[in-house]
Amino acid sequence: MFHKNIKLIIAGLIIAFGIYQIVEGSIGNGISLILLSGIFIFLYFKNEMILLAFLRLRKQDMAGAKKWLDKIKNPEAALTQKQQGYFNYLHGLLLSQTNMTKAEKFFKRAIKLGLSMDQDLAMAKLNLAGIAMTKRRKREAQMLLKESKKLDKHGMLNEQIQMMKQQMKKI
Repeated sequence: MFHKNIKLIIAGLIIAFGIYQIVEGSIGNGISLILLSGIFIFLYFKNEMILLAFLRLRKQDMAGAKKWLDKIKNPEAALTQKQQGYFNYLHGLLLSQTNMTKAEKFFKRAIKLGLSMDQDLAMAKLNLAGIAMTKRRKREAQMLLKESKKLDKHGMLNEQIQMMKQQMKKI
């Protein structure tokens, strides 16, 4: 909603006013304002539109997730590098059902920009492996599957990886 630098300015102003309130004797108001500024600092690191798109995606509402992502205009200026990675990751997930060529571009850009969680990185590489497999690039798909398995420390993607390996044997 707000540009990333405006969020920091708002947080700074709220903190300054909170400190002023503490100095004036309204300690409760000052502490409340300082805690309120934490919301803007949190939203600097986690974009609210991306969070809402993740929520929609979790509910399997692809159209709603697309709507929230479309509200981000000029992601290069409005988002930090990791947020741009997740922006591309979400676009790749949305397009992976319909347009694999565009989805592949988004996943590669997301991996290049960086994803903060290994599980998300593993999922992006697993999707890239699936796209490579459908395009008959078996060696690239095997390499991406190995990387995905290495990144999946909790074993949440074991079934999908095994299923993909079985499908790869048929090729």
